[in-house]
Amino acid sequence: MTRSLRRSARHFSCVLALCLAACDRRVEPYVAPADEPPPVDRPVRVPGLESPVPRASMPLGPPDGASGERTGAVSGKPIRGTIRVAAGARPSGAVLFLIARSPGQPGPPLAVKRLPVGPFPLEFQIGPADEMIKGRPWDGPIALSVRVDSDGDPLTHSPSDLNAELADPVEPGAEGVDLELAPASN
Repeated sequence: MTRSLRRSARHFSCVLALCLAACDRRVEPYVAPADEPPPVDRPVRVPGLESPVPRASMPLGPPDGASGERTGAVSGKPIRGTIRVAAGARPSGAVLFLIARSPGQPGPPLAVKRLPVGPFPLEFQIGPADEMIKGRPWDGPIALSVRVDSDGDPLTHSPSDLNAELADPVEPGAEGVDLELAPASN
């Protein structure tokens, strides 16, 4: 073999090796959608790779119907009112949180509503549709509070956040409830 033929063969083998090394992915031929095989009736399940099965949800609170079954209907009248700002106070924050609680009951609030800050006075309505845990009874008395949250996170409180709280709890269906935002008193 001549020297130039050996060199050409060497170059060809190098190029072939590079091509084969670069093609390390699994390449499948194109299959037209009409030629696709039908979907599998019973897919293969690999333990640990399947999505978790949702837990059966237990409804909370008393049954809705007299027969003991739950209808899932929202019951109770909402509370309506106005949020105002005290003279000299300047609300600066990302969001307003309106919170309804059952007085004397620990745990999560009965209902929470996230509202935009302003324009003031701001009309509000909070009711069974805003419940945190569906199925809890929306009955009175209900204590209301509102606060401006500067960072938008309901779990953090800043001393500069304006807030208001009703002096006396109200019954569901109450109208004309006034909440006046003011700086927190220390």
